[in-house]
Amino acid sequence: MKVLIASGAGGGTAKKSVGKFFHLRELGEALKKIGVEYKLVSENDYISGFPSKNIKSWFSKKKFYDLINDYEPDVVFVDRQSHFGLETIKAGIPLFVYLRGHFWMEQEWAKKTIYKDPVMRTVIDLRKKIAEKVLKDCQGILMTGDYLEEVIKEHIPNASTFHFLEGLDTSSGMLHDANWWGKTKEMLTLENVIKELPHVHFYWAGDGQYKTKILEVLQKFENFHYLGTLEYPDEVRKYLTEIDIYALPTGMDTTPLSCRESMSMQNPTIATNVGGIPEMRKMDRKD
Repeated sequence: MKVLIASGAGGGTAKKSVGKFFHLRELGEALKKIGVEYKLVSENDYISGFPSKNIKSWFSKKKFYDLINDYEPDVVFVDRQSHFGLETIKAGIPLFVYLRGHFWMEQEWAKKTIYKDPVMRTVIDLRKKIAEKVLKDCQGILMTGDYLEEVIKEHIPNASTFHFLEGLDTSSGMLHDANWWGKTKEMLTLENVIKELPHVHFYWAGDGQYKTKILEVLQKFENFHYLGTLEYPDEVRKYLTEIDIYALPTGMDTTPLSCRESMSMQNPTIATNVGGIPEMRKMDRKD
């Protein structure tokens, strides 16, 4: 069997979102161990379509179909619901989609915060329409959190959903990502905590479009340290091995990899009780 894996998910704490590509490569290597051939590509190298900043790409599908004809995949696996998946469906190739989180909530927060003007709100709606068609017509939606099943069924009642149990490599990890305000604003709950614990040092590693809003509030404390964007995976690994406690204040998460990495290293872990996090951690649970 030949599997074509397309990486397209945006965001990510590591530079150039390499973290997401990194883990898809790990998935491919795991497939190789059971005799499955794979090819990993960045989807924007082959197709992006309308709406996108690259106007030329709106009309060109040649690179995509050249890839399909040359590799002849039996199955395509994508981590973004966009034109790559849409054209895969049109080509009659089985498609599986990895849904990383609450897609619909992310869209609503985007329109309330960074995309308030009418043009960008229209772009968001167009992307949502494409995404829902991909999710509706694909062979299966893979999710890491059980709570997502109800969310998906609410929007796409006949969707085929599968719990995707991610493997865990304890030699590397992921960090906090400030890529949408509904998730990131919970960092501000640390203001009083940092103030009341002057002898405890808080280190924040990561990046994102809301970074400045967080730093404006927290950088006034001498015991708060912003580490910036870390190289993946070496600097990330070093970060996770040197901390005493890992905390993830978040407005929404599925089953955050950073929490699983931290727990596997037996670090005390504190996380907000939202999304799929209760599936991983329970109050007073010690294992």
